[in-house]
Amino acid sequence: MKSSSFDLHADITTRIVDAIEAGAGDFILPWHRASAIHLPRNATTGKSYRGVNILSLWIAAEARGYGAAEWATFKQWSEAGAHVRKGEKGVPIVFYKTLDVTSDEGDTQSDDGRRQIPFARASWVFNADQVEGHDAPLDPPRKPSAFEMIARADNLIAATGAAISYGGPRAFYRASEDRIQIPLAADFIGSPTATAQETFYMTVLHELAHWSGAEHRLNRVKGKRFADRDYCFEELVAELSAAFSCARLGIATAPRPDHAQYIAQYLKLLKADKRAIFAAATAASAATDFIMAFESDRVPSHAA
Repeated sequence: MKSSSFDLHADITTRIVDAIEAGAGDFILPWHRASAIHLPRNATTGKSYRGVNILSLWIAAEARGYGAAEWATFKQWSEAGAHVRKGEKGVPIVFYKTLDVTSDEGDTQSDDGRRQIPFARASWVFNADQVEGHDAPLDPPRKPSAFEMIARADNLIAATGAAISYGGPRAFYRASEDRIQIPLAADFIGSPTATAQETFYMTVLHELAHWSGAEHRLNRVKGKRFADRDYCFEELVAELSAAFSCARLGIATAPRPDHAQYIAQYLKLLKADKRAIFAAATAASAATDFIMAFESDRVPSHAA
């Protein structure tokens, strides 16, 4: 049994900080890795993990060399007829439960007058590469062809209805005009980990994440000046959302040219607040859901 003194927020934040610092010299964040091509999912339910759990499992897969995207708890693997090999170590993820209280303290009040306080609990999961007796899924996720990826990404971008202007040397979202500016696709270059096309779509999805946070959409607070806390938090949200969206679309993620100026701010923010990455990842999942909903015309109810 795990010690009750285990600090889940500190553990996950420390591993993310370590991963950033390990790749900072090459301007590579922990979600710009080969392991980030697919969203990690539960082996028994088939559901993808969300929020900070995506990062926790991506980082563990990269560090330990796991090739599978499937994870489950020790109990879940056992119930599925598989068993975790002796000596294998699990990876912590977080899930939230609610505690009913009758005092005035709390976040949510139910109809009967009781209040519900959400609290985080830790759970340890193991990758499919750590178990025996597990058959790989019949239809494992595959990387879509370049044609499929481009068509799907283009259709999604168009479906959002976002005002996007192409040209110029910079990519940005201008809130006062509710407009996105993106350099021409022909001006993007590839990297050792991604093609020029993938880098282009990664950039568009990053700016669409900013676009999703407008007051009449998800209404996220923005920073007032470069490098203040809210600004850095919003950049982290957009970067995570772009990575999550790329994984959903089957697009490899690659470092953006402006990563260097953000990495130091990410580290400063994460080291100062061990819960920041949890809040950012939660907001990033919400932004990703908002954007991806346009793919099937299921526009979220809070959309303008």
